[in-house]
Amino acid sequence: MSDLANALDTIRAAAPNAAPRMGFILGSGLGSLAEAVSGVSIPYADLAGFPHAGVSGHSAALTIGTLNGVEVAVLGGREHYYENGRADAMRLPLEVLKELGIEQLILTNACGSFRADIPPGNLMLLSDHINYSGRSPLIGEPTDARFVNLTEAYDPTIRAGLSKAAEEEGEPLLDGVYAWYSGPNFETPAEIRMLKLLGADAVGMSTVPEVILSRFLGLRVAAVSVVTNMAAGLGNEHISHEHTKASAPIGAEKLSRIIRRYLSTI
Repeated sequence: MSDLANALDTIRAAAPNAAPRMGFILGSGLGSLAEAVSGVSIPYADLAGFPHAGVSGHSAALTIGTLNGVEVAVLGGREHYYENGRADAMRLPLEVLKELGIEQLILTNACGSFRADIPPGNLMLLSDHINYSGRSPLIGEPTDARFVNLTEAYDPTIRAGLSKAAEEEGEPLLDGVYAWYSGPNFETPAEIRMLKLLGADAVGMSTVPEVILSRFLGLRVAAVSVVTNMAAGLGNEHISHEHTKASAPIGAEKLSRIIRRYLSTI
């Protein structure tokens, strides 16, 4: 039996009536959303083929249940490219979400901002991305489905809904372009200046591979960054993973309210 079939059997044994409509992948320090779901939580370790998601600040569990009356499936952690050099590390979890029947996927991450109008503690709605790493999670995929059109990778309808929800919550949610830097080291000030010239508004170490995989699987996608610091050379913070984990909950509370408001509309 395949890892996909095994994982689905485990999930259906724990949540036999699960029919989630909305999926989430949560970034560093953003696990509070999973805690708000009324349902069951299954550790990745119990799901065949799931990544270990060994980065501190991530809760490696799949939570399935209801949030604001909507059935959801929340991946509480992700494996990053920098952990094992696998851009496709999240393919199986995303395939599982698709098989469970989700219609929309919202990804979250912690990022460093380039813009003074999106300072730490604020949120950025991804309008597009720059794959600065150059790696694709579809390398090795044998079918012609690997030639994914990313012209509108971030679904305009979901983005509009999130923007409206943010406005109703009185929270700023500006659009921006996210650059994926492979990590695990942070960027240099010179690299940040280069990325700004290329048109990026923020930088982080995740999300882009999952967006590519999600579009490959035919899922509708949106993503929101929580700004934890100004990028290298643009602020006074001592940039570190500990700082990211400490700062993320400030924006996470805002993001949670926006997502709850958005769920109430669908």
